[in-house]
Amino acid sequence: MCGLLFTNNPQVDLNKFRIALNQFYYRGPNYSEVKKINSALLGHNRLSIQDLSLAGKQPFLSSSGRFIIVFNGEIYNFRELAITHNIALKTGCDTELLIELYEKQGKNMLQELNGMFAFVIYDLKKNRYFSARDRLGIKPLYFFENNGFITYSSEVNGLKSLFNIEEVNEWAIRQYKKVRMFFDGHTIYKNIRMFPAGHYDDNGDIKEYWSLPYAKNKQPPTDQELSDLILSAVTYRRIADVSLGSYLSGGIDSSIIAILAQEPDTWTIGFSDDNEFFWSDLVAIKTGSIHTKILVSYDEFINTAKDMISIRQEPLSVPNEVLLYLMTKEVSKKNKVVLSGEGADELFFGYDRIFSWAMESINFDMEQFDNLYSYGKHKDYAVLEALIEPFNKKNYNCEDIVSHFFQIRHLHGLLRRLDNSTMRCGVEARVPFVDHRLVERMAGVSGTYKMANGIIKAPLKRIYKHILPKEVVDRKKIGFPVDLDKIFKQGNDYDTWLNFNLKVLGI
Repeated sequence: MCGLLFTNNPQVDLNKFRIALNQFYYRGPNYSEVKKINSALLGHNRLSIQDLSLAGKQPFLSSSGRFIIVFNGEIYNFRELAITHNIALKTGCDTELLIELYEKQGKNMLQELNGMFAFVIYDLKKNRYFSARDRLGIKPLYFFENNGFITYSSEVNGLKSLFNIEEVNEWAIRQYKKVRMFFDGHTIYKNIRMFPAGHYDDNGDIKEYWSLPYAKNKQPPTDQELSDLILSAVTYRRIADVSLGSYLSGGIDSSIIAILAQEPDTWTIGFSDDNEFFWSDLVAIKTGSIHTKILVSYDEFINTAKDMISIRQEPLSVPNEVLLYLMTKEVSKKNKVVLSGEGADELFFGYDRIFSWAMESINFDMEQFDNLYSYGKHKDYAVLEALIEPFNKKNYNCEDIVSHFFQIRHLHGLLRRLDNSTMRCGVEARVPFVDHRLVERMAGVSGTYKMANGIIKAPLKRIYKHILPKEVVDRKKIGFPVDLDKIFKQGNDYDTWLNFNLKVLGI
């Protein structure tokens, strides 16, 4: 939806603050504003999705005049919450609901929100702030602390610009080289942190308000219950005052969403000699959509990757992040919101080799996990141990550890990739499979249900086989294809990709 910047540091220069906000202007090209209130600065770049008028511009002041908010994301159930809590909305935007509900309920409102969000609310009366991030970390929020003050930003480049941060985080680089992502709040810069998902910060008091529930061998949902949940998640994510489209790779996840959503535009991308156009065409015929197929050259891929890394001042996670960006550039010419299939693989055991191993094993074996998960050649087990440690200490068995790892750690990396690629184009990506109700329902459900008879995503294939092309249901899963050998001419070596990213950053 947008990009935000906030600081309660009175020493921050207003002009430098404006420059920092402009570092990620692309997140909200429709409107930008900075307000100085007491000792705080609040900045916002708006991508208009709900209520396109200036009534929805931010920073947004509460009706009482006591609270002001900068907010990035969407609250899908904002109209229901307004009715439930007797809030008379003067605008058609969820920002108003969020700040009015906070004035009524404080932090307790977080439990009622269905959506993706990162926001900071400032109390003009008490000179205090309250910030929060959604349960699964769909929307980003970074922070920098110095001299007892805090600054929040939607992107790393805003903080890097504002505070001239250059010192590299060596532990984060080790994380990146081993598992192509950062975790535990680390970023590539030593003093810039990612605010944790499912947490709030009440003026310096950071606490968790949500964690993935766990119940051993929980009863699986009925087919009707599961299909109702998925349809509800898709329906919520179609709420907008702008045109929507759907990514459509031809895999089962994006195909289910495209068919349920029935949006008029669908999109896919690939190289002339490496793409998934055959399968996406089959689904597009079913939906009756205007299906756009985008071709990319290898030179365009390399040049775009360099540009993305330089602007974001962060390395890219995986090569297909570049394809997501290039596809979304085309999407932005017609749609301001796009539906995407992230989350289904993690919830329904879509990675056959690693989930098969996890189900067949009792005890977790780090070396085997490394062989199945890691791409690079770095044998840095300290990184893997830190990655797995939160789940290991709960005395989970191998299946539980791997399942929770993918739903918390791996999924978070995919969501960062998606947000980075789409918001760079001024397009909001929505992920129905990451609706917290669906995630909670599937947590603790046995792999024998999710991968029945060795079939990945078995429940999805069973429930939706009557509306999906048979070729898509029977298709073997493949990742978003990017052949590094053809791009770098150095062999299909993942370390080449990692080192390319760090070299562009001068690291």
